[in-house]
Amino acid sequence: MVYDVPGRADILSLELVQKWNEAIQAAYNNLQADLGSRFFSLDPKSLSESVLAAIQWFGDPAEPAFCLGSDVGQKLSDWGSRGRHVLHNEYCEYRVIERADATGRMRPKRVQITTELREYWVCIAKHDPQTLRSMAQSILGFEPGWEDLYGVSDPESLSEDEREIAFSTLVAGHGNDNKMVEANVPRQPTGKINTENALFMTHPINGLDDLLYIVMFGAKPYANRTDNGLEKATREQLFRQFSVEQLACRHADPAAAMGALGAAFNGQTVAFANPLGMYIRSFTKDVFLFEGDTIPSEWVRWSRGSEEGMFQHLEFGPSDSDEAFLDDITLVVGSREEPVIGGFQVVQQIEVGPLVIAGKPTPVADDEYVVLTASSESIDCQQAEVCEIIRNLKEEFDNALQMVRVAPRTMGFRRES
Repeated sequence: MVYDVPGRADILSLELVQKWNEAIQAAYNNLQADLGSRFFSLDPKSLSESVLAAIQWFGDPAEPAFCLGSDVGQKLSDWGSRGRHVLHNEYCEYRVIERADATGRMRPKRVQITTELREYWVCIAKHDPQTLRSMAQSILGFEPGWEDLYGVSDPESLSEDEREIAFSTLVAGHGNDNKMVEANVPRQPTGKINTENALFMTHPINGLDDLLYIVMFGAKPYANRTDNGLEKATREQLFRQFSVEQLACRHADPAAAMGALGAAFNGQTVAFANPLGMYIRSFTKDVFLFEGDTIPSEWVRWSRGSEEGMFQHLEFGPSDSDEAFLDDITLVVGSREEPVIGGFQVVQQIEVGPLVIAGKPTPVADDEYVVLTASSESIDCQQAEVCEIIRNLKEEFDNALQMVRVAPRTMGFRRES
């Protein structure tokens, strides 16, 4: 076995850890023929004199902001499970928890943020229901029923494949897994456990295979030929050369691919450090104030990780026992002050990423360079096809916004979740 469990967050049997490693190996095997090279290794122990590579990015969704502007991007990203399922594709998903205040008005109470890989949870759900339920309870604060996790009262009565399908249907979505798609598992979960909460990531491109893909894709010495010789290829060249310009418009893909490219151009092999996972690497909490002072420490609750830099879950804001609400917190950036009304403002202050290491530099042979011929001109992200999807989402959002009575003699807007 190569990898421990993500974040070393759980104590599992050796058999379960082996199953997780088999899932990683299977995802790698599907990509190796097209993307494999000496500049990527699945075994971090094979690297000598390795150092941690600086591969991390901000967690807020980039696409809605560049398509329709930051104000609209914030509103759409904060639009409950609908916004999450369409837009949260930077390996960081969140859910705003609302509660009624003293007047009966629903207000944001806190935000749950997760970077946990869907494939890990599905692996545990398939092989060990009891451990799965304990993991869920540690986040939710209550023990979920079997029906909420598997749709039956006794998951042990199901085969492993049946458990995988049932759990994916209710809690995980299909994750672009061909087996789950063929089993008619929906794109997003139908149950409440992971839609009313951010238990783990469910967006299909926040998966293990996508994480492996983008690092392996970048881990080659891509070059641009100039009068002075070979220079490292630019981000625009890389994504334009392979007709995936839309990837250049996110936070995650350029950071991961260009980080791996930089190492490969220097003759370094990269690998995911142990344990492989997606982590919250930094959080600028000092920009958040409550009543003009720093926020109480208990309003920043980390979990699903053994140490700083490997946490995979953050709950930010007051608990139910606290009289304050999330929008009582002020975000201060430069001269601008504004109340925190959702999760978008919080994940803008968060950096996420995997732990990637780079080995000792080695000479790069002339025939190892991959010379690109595409232009280095800027990519116009507003022309990306995803912008049409986001414009449609904006129209759906506008149609869903309606005036309703939310409390006696109090009128306000209610948005569908």
